[in-house]
Parts: sequence; structure tokens; C-alpha cells
Amino acid sequence: MSSAEASPSDAGAARILVTGAAGKVGQVFIRRLLADPRFERFTVRALCHNRKLPAAPRLEVATGSIENRDVVEEAMAGVTHVLHLATSKETPESIMDVAIKGLFWMLEASRTSPTFAQFILIGGDAGMGHFFYPHPIPVTETQRHSAYPGCYALSKVLEEVMLEQYVIQYGLFACCLRAPWIMEKDDFKCQLSFGEDVFGGPRWRDLVGATAADQYVRSGAVPVMLDPDGKPVKRNFVHVNDLVDAILKAVDHPAARGQTFNICMDEPVDYGDLAGYLGKTRGLEGVPVKTPYRSTWLDNTKAKFLLGWRPRYDLPKLVEAAWRYQRAANDPRKVWYPG
Repeated sequence: MSSAEASPSDAGAARILVTGAAGKVGQVFIRRLLADPRFERFTVRALCHNRKLPAAPRLEVATGSIENRDVVEEAMAGVTHVLHLATSKETPESIMDVAIKGLFWMLEASRTSPTFAQFILIGGDAGMGHFFYPHPIPVTETQRHSAYPGCYALSKVLEEVMLEQYVIQYGLFACCLRAPWIMEKDDFKCQLSFGEDVFGGPRWRDLVGATAADQYVRSGAVPVMLDPDGKPVKRNFVHVNDLVDAILKAVDHPAARGQTFNICMDEPVDYGDLAGYLGKTRGLEGVPVKTPYRSTWLDNTKAKFLLGWRPRYDLPKLVEAAWRYQRAANDPRKVWYPG
């Protein structure tokens, strides 16, 4: 039986390569895996590019970009599992080299490796259109891809399709965990800011004007995203802890073979309900903001059924985690990529 056809084994030492290891998902995953007795046979090899991690017991650190085949082949030596997180977001100059060519080199190295057991790709709902298009029914894993404008969403479609074809072509033991916007620390609070410090999009101050936005910053008001029909938008999120729970469930899970899973909250965040909760718990005003965006309901039933995974975060827990988080002086908020 070839390495591509073999099922992962629970016996013997294992080494998992984590790309994008210094990002929010990579750091939480590494910390959780190394602390979990179920994975004591695992060593982590963290592949870092712009940001570095310090080496530690059972944690090896490699440096380089996956766009370079030599870097990939060296990083893949002796690896049994791969968790692929690296991307370059809205950067047309590099995204095809990193996201597409880089994934190709990694899949080529996986299928020819004598030690390879499993490949886990973290995909994104950008490949399903996020909130750019009307979705009259819940979005399941069988829905066709529909990238929104921009190179990042296109790259998420191409990644999923490439992985799917390697499963078909070579019997690769692989799966894709498709996540919406991933929240950690005070991300969820900062995505509601009318200030220049807003995390991600939309940029609310551009939609209401600088004068009104500055007033809302002073009062602590929060936006209520409305669709073109004036209804509050439902938008999908996942907390990093829930996503890492799903990754750990997928490692060596036979039901993960060749599958794509939506990994998200049980219900999307309704901006009307969000404003109501913040009004009730913190006395914050909700400001209706008309946008071109549409509601989406990402369905996570398949991951529950096949992996036995359950999300722990709902709307109240997501809010409370973000509002209670106190950012340390040595942990400034920094956006590492556009888009």
C-alpha cells in the first residue's frame, strides 16, 4: 500500500508540519496539541515566514516561504501530518505563488513521501461568497463555489479544488475544514468599531461619514449591518478555540478522509440580535447601517455528524470573550495582511 493510500496509524512517533504557524490559528493549535496527552507522540514542525516562533520541547522551527519547492521539501522531510494554514490574503503580487504554487509543492511532497499520513487544509467561506451574494438556503458542503471579487476568495476556491483532485488522483488522505471569519481575543469587539481601528470590514466610518463615526466612537455605539432590503444581516464567524477543536478532532479521524467540513457557530451572528444583546448588557446604542451585503447561514451539520465536533461559542459567549479581554502591552493589535 502506498503512503497516499495508507490510513493514519495511532502507533509510533508522528511529526506534524504547521504552515502559517505564527498566526492566530497556528499558535493556538500548537499550544493545545502539545498540552494534550492524546497527542503526546507528536512533534510539531512550525514553518514560519514573516513571523517567527521560538523553538521549544517537541517544537521544531523552520523558516521560509512555501512558494519555494526546496523550502517545502526540506520542511516535509520525515513529516507524517500537515496542517496547512499559510496564505497571503489580498496581495495579487504573491498570492498565486504562495497559495496555489505553494499548496501544489506541498501536495506533491505529501504524495511522494514515505512517511506521509494526512493533510488538513484550512479553507475559508470566501470561496462560497461569504456575505456578497444572496443565499436563500443554508450553505452546505455540496454548494458550488462562488468566489467574491478579489484574489483571496479566488485562491480559496482553487485550494479546495486542488486538494479535492489530489484525493481523486492519488488517494491522498486529506480533508478541508472550511472556516468563516476567525475570531480571537478582542477581534469581535474591534470589528464593530466606527473608528480607524476597525478590524476587517466593512469600514463603518466610510459608510456613515467621519463626523457621525467620531460621535459614535465617543458614545460607544455599534453598527447594525443591514442588507439592501433593510433587514439585519446574518454573518458567519468561528472562534479560534472552536476551529482548533475541529482540527484536533480531524487528526487521524477515518471519517475525515476526502471530506470538506463547514466549521462555524451553530447560527450566524444576527447584527440586530447582537445590538440588542449589547444594549441589554452594556447599554450600547445600535446604529442601523445600510450595506450591499447579504445574510448567509453556513451549515455545520456534517462536521457534527462525521467528526463528533460541537462548537462551544454562541453569540453571548463570543461577545463576552471579546469585551472582557484585556490586551497586554506587549501584544499590540497589528494587521499582518490587507483584506
